[in-house]
Amino acid sequence: MIIEEKKIVLITGTNSGFGLLATLELAKRGYQVVATMRDMSKKDLLIERAKQLNIVQSIDVVKLNVTSEDQIYEVKKHIEEQYGRLDVLINNAGYSVGGMTEQLEISQWKEQLDTNVFGVVAITKACLPLLRRTQASKIINLGSISGRIGFPGLAPYVTSKFALSGFSESLRLELLPFNISVSLIEAGSFKTNIWDKGLAGVQSHRNDEYGPFLKKIYEEAEQTAKSAADPEEVIKLMVKISEAKKPKFRYQVGKGVKKLLFIKSVLPWFVIEWFVKRRLMK
Repeated sequence: MIIEEKKIVLITGTNSGFGLLATLELAKRGYQVVATMRDMSKKDLLIERAKQLNIVQSIDVVKLNVTSEDQIYEVKKHIEEQYGRLDVLINNAGYSVGGMTEQLEISQWKEQLDTNVFGVVAITKACLPLLRRTQASKIINLGSISGRIGFPGLAPYVTSKFALSGFSESLRLELLPFNISVSLIEAGSFKTNIWDKGLAGVQSHRNDEYGPFLKKIYEEAEQTAKSAADPEEVIKLMVKISEAKKPKFRYQVGKGVKKLLFIKSVLPWFVIEWFVKRRLMK
């Protein structure tokens, strides 16, 4: 079955958060969405909401763990056989690991980078032949303010987002001859569940040498989570990029993101250190 009328979009990590919301919104707007998720037992929420909106026929739920080469191959084969091409790839799947570097296992670092970096590289590499079959296709990578500014207690996540930023920049330039745009969304704090596991990691070491520092980090993170922005802002931006004729490379979204980036660009590093000490070590 080859669908000619609809644009085909592949979104990773669609069982919750941005992935779920983007799937619903793009399906509502007439896209055929290949919605992938690692754990298919969690597809019920997406399917139920799609039924309520009468768009279930526009959503194709497929199993994908972005760290599995075999599953990536199967997803690519499925898209090729069912749709013949790909118009938009949204690399959304990811999670956060929290904790201090001294206390984290190397295995935790590897798992973080396998999903947030190498998973993005692998699925993108597999999809490029499909993206080249359409004119002005698009890749959207979900980055973070953490890809521009380091935060204590989140080093693995920050490292993964810095790496994603560099990969996206290089890929954007590599794909210029093929009219495939690459855009990076640098998101601030939003009301999704991505921080639950990361904050649990920070929480687990509150009684050791780093205890007082971690307590402040955790409290600061909790306060930030309470005032986090509506994730619909990110979804609107994903739609905007998907429908743009010539998308930009970097897009900032979220409370205070542009302000933080400006501050980092103009202030000497010792001032930033002073602020962190004053905020988290008093």
